[in-house]
Amino acid sequence: MTAPSGSRAGTSRDVVLGRIRAALDGSAAPGPVPRAYRRGGGVPDLDLLVDRLIDYRAQVHRCGAADIPAVIGEIVPAGGTVVVPPGLPAEWLPPAVAALPDDGLDAARIAAADAVVTAATVAVAETGTIVLDGSPDQGRRILSLLPDLHVCVLRPEQVVPSVPDAVARLDPRRPLTWISGPSATSDIELNRVEGVHGPRRLHVIITDSPDGALPTSRRHYTGV
Repeated sequence: MTAPSGSRAGTSRDVVLGRIRAALDGSAAPGPVPRAYRRGGGVPDLDLLVDRLIDYRAQVHRCGAADIPAVIGEIVPAGGTVVVPPGLPAEWLPPAVAALPDDGLDAARIAAADAVVTAATVAVAETGTIVLDGSPDQGRRILSLLPDLHVCVLRPEQVVPSVPDAVARLDPRRPLTWISGPSATSDIELNRVEGVHGPRRLHVIITDSPDGALPTSRRHYTGV
């Protein structure tokens, strides 16, 4: 790239910046970026969220809050070791599993655990995406990446219709982890491989809400 006629010779960077300055023509710096994104609005569709999660090959459990330990006990083998963030409610874990609180665990101990159990910050019904933000009940990002099994507990009031609705709830300064099903990738021949960049299995427990948004009977949905 050569410098414009009449300007001093310089690097390509100088040329690009010079053209930007000329385009701005000495005007003030642009104002704040508009963020009036389209919102989904309305009541989030929990059934749609379940369908999207199943499409991603996650397994979904809908139950009452009191049933969380029983459901986790069915997912994690008895005697299994479960990594837990420091702020995870202790009453969520069944007595048959061994809790391994994260007090700075090294990667090897985290990876060797049978599962990790976390809460979540928000979930998007439209895309089947769950977001963790490093809060005490979710822990460090590494906790949800190394174990082969991730069990995530989600409350109905944390579900929003669309991605813009989710972004509005998030703090961009926090370490955000966006999860859409188990970790999966594929090669050029579209051979799917799971567990390369994160957990090979994802179980999502959606609890009922105080106003009875979900039936008290337990339901289990599994993808193909």
